Amino acid sequence: MVAAGDTGNAGVADKLGIEEGTVVQEIGWDEDVDDDVRAAIEERVGSDLLDEDADEVVDVVLLWWREEDGDLVDALMDAIGPLADNGVIWVLTPKTGRDGHVEPSDIAEAVPTAGLAQTSSVSVGNDWVGTRLVSPKSVKTKK
Repeated sequence: MVAAGDTGNAGVADKLGIEEGTVVQEIGWDEDVDDDVRAAIEERVGSDLLDEDADEVVDVVLLWWREEDGDLVDALMDAIGPLADNGVIWVLTPKTGRDGHVEPSDIAEAVPTAGLAQTSSVSVGNDWVGTRLVSPKSVKTKK
């Protein structure tokens, strides 16, 4: 029998569009992140997540973000640096009612300032929600 939590996290990589061999960088790790989500992604890509100091070009950035973490625009600008042309940034924020919750309007305001476009949001684990951000040019070239 499968535990209830197992089915949710097994699908996390699918929800985030992460495939085997994807290069994933993690920014904003702290003790409150969902280790099951991290493990599911690492299992899918077949390697560890790169940390904030990695110099590689990455396909996906996981940005764990909380209300008290500072300026989201600055964090997004930093996250864009190593991102491949068709890369994706997932801003992972605590769900409503959780410590550090970020209002969706705060994300919506920061995104265009950072030169990005918001495409979707998904539930990620029990305590986090993910907001998918892409470069507007990659949206336009997808015909």
